[in-house]
Amino acid sequence: MRRVSERTLILLIGAVQAINILDFMMVMPMGPWFAEGLGFPVSHVSWLGGSYTAAAAVSGIIGSFFLDRYDRRKALAVSLLGLVLGTVAGGFAVDLHTMMAARMAAGAFGGPATAIALSIVADAVPPERRGRAIGAVMSAFSIASVFGVPAGLKLAQLGGWRAPFFAVGAAALVVTAGAIFLLPPMRAHLDAPVDPNARRPRPWDVLTDPLARLSLVITAVTFMANFSVVPNIATFLQHNLAYPAERMDILYGVGGVVSFMVMRLVGRAVDRLGAPPVASFGAVLFIAILLTVFVWTPAGVPVLAAFVAFMVAQSFRMVPLNALTSRVPRAADRAGFLSAQSAVQHIAASIGAFMSSAFLSEGADHHLHGMDLVAMFSAALCVLPPFLIVRVQRGVVRREAERRAAEVAAAQ
Repeated sequence: MRRVSERTLILLIGAVQAINILDFMMVMPMGPWFAEGLGFPVSHVSWLGGSYTAAAAVSGIIGSFFLDRYDRRKALAVSLLGLVLGTVAGGFAVDLHTMMAARMAAGAFGGPATAIALSIVADAVPPERRGRAIGAVMSAFSIASVFGVPAGLKLAQLGGWRAPFFAVGAAALVVTAGAIFLLPPMRAHLDAPVDPNARRPRPWDVLTDPLARLSLVITAVTFMANFSVVPNIATFLQHNLAYPAERMDILYGVGGVVSFMVMRLVGRAVDRLGAPPVASFGAVLFIAILLTVFVWTPAGVPVLAAFVAFMVAQSFRMVPLNALTSRVPRAADRAGFLSAQSAVQHIAASIGAFMSSAFLSEGADHHLHGMDLVAMFSAALCVLPPFLIVRVQRGVVRREAERRAAEVAAAQ
C-alpha cells in the first residue's frame, strides 16, 4: 500500500480544492465579460452561480446515498474527471443557456468532489489537529484568488473569456492525475469492523441526529448569506464604485495573499479556542463590512481594503464551521454526511444567488441597483449561526467523551 505523510495529503487535497474553487470563482469576476460576449444583462450574472450551485445540490443529495460505499480515492477521481469535462464545456458556450448548462455539469461533479476531499482530511487527521488541517485545505480559496483568478483574468484579457475555461480544465486534469497516482487507497471507513446485527445506516438517518440537523441549518444560513452577495461583488465594484476591470486581478491577488495567511491562523485558533468564539468574531466583521461597503458606502471608500476585509471575514466564518461539522458524523458515514452538507450548501447558495437577482436591477448608467437590500438581507442571516455553533460544539464534545468512555469500557 502506498503511504503518504499527513502534510503531503493535505497539500494534495488543497490542490484539489484550489482547482474546484477556482472553477467556481473565476466565473464571477469575469461576469461582465460573459454578459457582453454572450449578450445578456449583467444583472443575470448571478444565474451562472445559481446554476452551478443548484446542480451541485442535486448531486450532493444523490451522492449522500452511496459515496461511503467506495474507496474515497476512486470516488474523488471520478468527480474530478467530471469537473474537467464540465469546465471545458463552458469554453464552448454560445449564449446564456448553454453557459448555464455547462456550469450545471461542472457543479454536478464539483459538489461531490468537495465532500470527498474533506472526508479524506477528516479520516486522516485527528480532531485535535483538524482545525489546522481544515484551515490549510480551505486556504486553497486564497491560492485560487492569488494565482488562479488573476491568471484567469489575464488570460481573458489576452485570449478572450473562453481561454480560462480551457486552462482550468487542463489544470484540473493534472490534479486528477496527482490524486490517482499519489493518494493511497482510502478504505478505512469500509474496513472498520461492523456489528452483523446492526441495521445498515441509511442516508436519511442523518435527519434523525439533532446535531446533524443543527449543523445543516447553520450551513444553510451561512451559505445563503454568503452567496446573496458574492456573485455580484465584481459587478458592483466595477460599475458602482468605478473600480477598473483591468485591475481586478490585483484585487483578488492581494485579497488572496492576506486570506491565505489568515486562514492558517484561524485554523490554529479553532484548535486552541474552539469554533464558537472564532465564528462569532467572523460574523461581526462580516456584518460590519456589508453595511459599510454596500449600504452606507462612504465617498472614496478604499475598495482594496474593503475587499480584503471581506475575504478575511469569510475565513473567520468558514473554517470553524467546517472544522466543527466534520466532527459530527462517524467515519463510516462521513462522506455521506458531508455530501448532504454540500447539497445544503449549494441549495442555500443557489437560493441566495437567485434571490439577490430579484433585488437587483441594472440602471441606465450601468449601475447595479439594490445591493443595499441584498447586503441587509445577508447581514440579518449572519446573526443566527454563532449561537447555533455553540450548541453543536457542546454536543460534539459530549458525544466524543461518551465514545471514548465506551471504548475504554470495551477494552477492559
